Amino acid sequence: MLYYPKMPDSRNAPLTRCWAFEKYDGTNLHWDWDREIGWHRFGTRREAFELTSHGIAQFSQAHAHIQTAPNLFHATLAEPLAEILQSHANYQAYNAIRVFTEFFGPNSFAGLHKTSDPKQLCLFDVWLESYGFVGPQQFSADFGHANSARVVYEGKLTGQFFEDVRNGTFGVSEGVVCKGGTGGSDLWMVKIKTRHYQALLKQAFAEHWEAYWE
Repeated sequence: MLYYPKMPDSRNAPLTRCWAFEKYDGTNLHWDWDREIGWHRFGTRREAFELTSHGIAQFSQAHAHIQTAPNLFHATLAEPLAEILQSHANYQAYNAIRVFTEFFGPNSFAGLHKTSDPKQLCLFDVWLESYGFVGPQQFSADFGHANSARVVYEGKLTGQFFEDVRNGTFGVSEGVVCKGGTGGSDLWMVKIKTRHYQALLKQAFAEHWEAYWE
């Protein structure tokens, strides 16, 4: 199962109003919340584990490089996010909610992390059962005070904006995710990566294969 959808690139992006969020270079993790029992399940983009001592042990065994994520979630995001989901009028009608975070440190790159680095979890999306993803304007208003993805631009999506992101104008490392619409079936999102990041990926790939053939 794919818990987070594959995001299209900018080729078919609608040139309408958008919110551009910084895209962080890390590992995509999801966390499931139920109105009656609270946080109860979590996992990667393709796997899920029970948020219990047994489930966390299974996760740690399968993903040793990100095994600190559950403790970090409980220490930093679990309580403030639960408070919003429990008390905010926008979420009272929903019993099952999934939030998405990026796990990364200062030297994380292409999903790899240095063990000695301090890590953080940054919230970047909220999904409501029977509705879909929360729209970008609502996300910013309701979750902007939490440790959430930084909004680097708000306005019309244009060709010039594409080029500015690719050229590093907005001071982002990997790139941005542009989102538009009101949420649910009306939501659209596209990613734009910087040329600098793409060059680093190409270099890392080349060095990997050179080492492989030596």
